[in-house]
Amino acid sequence: MLAVDGLEVSYGPVRALRGVSLTVAEGEMVSVVGPNGAGKSTLLLAIAGALAPSDGEIRLKEQSILGRPTEAVARLGISLVPEGRNIFTQLTVEENLRLGTQMRRDKDRVEQDYAEMLAVFPILAERLSNPGGKLSGGEQQQLAIARALMTGARFILLDEPALGLAPIVVETVYEVLRRLREERAITLLIVEQSTHRALENADRVYVLRQGRIELEGPSGELDEKAVERAYFGYD
Repeated sequence: MLAVDGLEVSYGPVRALRGVSLTVAEGEMVSVVGPNGAGKSTLLLAIAGALAPSDGEIRLKEQSILGRPTEAVARLGISLVPEGRNIFTQLTVEENLRLGTQMRRDKDRVEQDYAEMLAVFPILAERLSNPGGKLSGGEQQQLAIARALMTGARFILLDEPALGLAPIVVETVYEVLRRLREERAITLLIVEQSTHRALENADRVYVLRQGRIELEGPSGELDEKAVERAYFGYD
């Protein structure tokens, strides 16, 4: 579904991504793990069209999306849930969800998708009139994911969905993500800091360090110690 090949992104003289290549098949959950400053968020922003790579290629279903603006990428079915969630705290849960439909042209499907989101995220159905800022961290994360899906996207990019959440809440969020992949065939590319969480949940894992892919493979075939060595740069 997605192929990134030789991607290079720089911030002035600083090279954030150095020839990064990865693939994501339709219906997969793929994790990119790495320490702070590895280039993980930069990778997602480049895929979403928010950053302009200096070299490389990004293809969605064999179609180049390199250099396309974020609105055009979103219309092709990719939606980004950024680090920190970025929900509108003063708007209600329902208003946040309906904001996700602004670019859609298939208005006849919107209400059906809205009802499905409330079934997938029952806690949001109970909080429809609550301001987004009054939700717990885990509820806000579910709202951010649901809003991304309300765009009609079939491919969701998530930047550290577990950040700042209690362990039991993290498991709830990942349970939702697993259901989306299994029941709705949503494709997921997830940036993570936890190697254990990535190996436990993802189909495949890439280790990104200092802008380069250091290790990759199916999660069931990767040794956790080898992943940690690549993560920290141990010999």
